[in-house]
Amino acid sequence: MALHRPARVPRPGASAALPLPDFSVKKTGPAMAIVTGQDRVKTLRRALDALGGIGRFISNGDRVLLKVNAAFALPPSLGATTHPALVAELARLCYTAGAAEVIVTDNPINDPQSCFRLTGIARAAETAGARVVVPTDALFEPVTLPGARLIREWPVLLKPFNGVTKLVGIAPVKDHNRSGASMTMKNWYGLLGGARNVFHQDIHTIILELAMLVRPTLVILDGTTTMITNGPTGGSLDDLKQTNTMIVSTDQVAADAFGATLLGRRLTELPFITRAAAAGLGTADFEALRPLRDSVV
Repeated sequence: MALHRPARVPRPGASAALPLPDFSVKKTGPAMAIVTGQDRVKTLRRALDALGGIGRFISNGDRVLLKVNAAFALPPSLGATTHPALVAELARLCYTAGAAEVIVTDNPINDPQSCFRLTGIARAAETAGARVVVPTDALFEPVTLPGARLIREWPVLLKPFNGVTKLVGIAPVKDHNRSGASMTMKNWYGLLGGARNVFHQDIHTIILELAMLVRPTLVILDGTTTMITNGPTGGSLDDLKQTNTMIVSTDQVAADAFGATLLGRRLTELPFITRAAAAGLGTADFEALRPLRDSVV
């Protein structure tokens, strides 16, 4: 599948192609699973099984991109980044389902090589046979998202998507000092290049626009440990709370709405969720999806 080139803002009445393809699956079967337990691998497996198994999402020959949160050069025990155990397990499951290739990428805030190494993500991915794509300038292309106010001729990490047929986001549940929370939709922030901190002045709009840009196959929201305070970086175990919950969903808005409950946040405190729901990108009423609930020992 060829890379989708950046689209321009359409003329009135003209149809607009989005810069990235729609990676979502047909809306058949359950849309959300919530599994409690202390073991990330077990809860991930149980949640996927509840949704119909990895084979519902990944097919023979698929090229899968795992968008992780590798933003900081910190060990996984501090909860600021995607846990490497999830990366390894999901990559293995994708290959079991027949994937031709699994790619892992992000554009970290700190030095990319250090981030992928110190978080344990690089080793976990490579051990499972996945390919880590560390961002370089050549991998970004200017993107204008139709109808957007902020993503206009902005560099986006597009080239790793070349030939990709399925997309999975994997993010931890974290407090965030500007947006109030960093979860699945905020995870797409790692696709932006340039001086992206300028968007912090309008953080809820940029998260909304990223959710418009990216339509994933699946999102995995890891609430095994939740960063309750001092997010998104944290830095102390005192910032974390054991919430022992794994959320897997085809609806990134619903996943974040549930994740907010682990942080003890109301939706009124997280406008990006209600704005994304109002834009038709998912539902903030996660209970309307009748999520499948289970637990593992």
